[in-house]
Amino acid sequence: MPEVTRVYLEIGKTWTFACALDWPGWCRRAKGAQAALDELMDYAPRYAPVAGSGFDPGNLEIVGQLQGNATTDFGAPSITGDWDEEALSPTEAGRLATLLEATWRSFDDVVAGAPAELQKGPRGGGRDRDLVVAHVQGAERSYCRKIGVDVPPRTAWAEQRVACLDVLRAGATSGPWPARYAVRRIAWHVMDHAWEIEDRST
Repeated sequence: MPEVTRVYLEIGKTWTFACALDWPGWCRRAKGAQAALDELMDYAPRYAPVAGSGFDPGNLEIVGQLQGNATTDFGAPSITGDWDEEALSPTEAGRLATLLEATWRSFDDVVAGAPAELQKGPRGGGRDRDLVVAHVQGAERSYCRKIGVDVPPRTAWAEQRVACLDVLRAGATSGPWPARYAVRRIAWHVMDHAWEIEDRST
């Protein structure tokens, strides 16, 4: 019996995201549903080292569609689904938190091997490595507030991550983001920029 990966689509006017519910960080966008699904599968080999030996995408099963908003069209997923309200068992909460940690390790490894100056886009745009890193750290500080964690501005990044993980491993949050969604959203942002740095380092 082949593996089945649960996927949902977040559909905006400009972008459509295809996101794997149970594999935080594996979420890609394109213009149109099929293109987004194709992009997701194209990235499966790049996501596999993050996910570890238990990752087998198999067949994609679309479990639902969400109407996107202005943030979706800007280029970031932002909508929660009914599935995000499902209670997390301690085992599943631990698994998802461990995968988030894996995305952090992947990001850190990519940054460590990247040049300080990254290739610019066709119009000369794009942040260099250290500015991408600062952006990811700052974004994660704001994401902590979404799960009920107040992180002071000068908190070390490692401490910030631990504070975030402590909540997510517990499987419930005191903020507007449910734990399932928070892990997936944070991991997407980490991997999106890890892959950006990789692609712009060559």
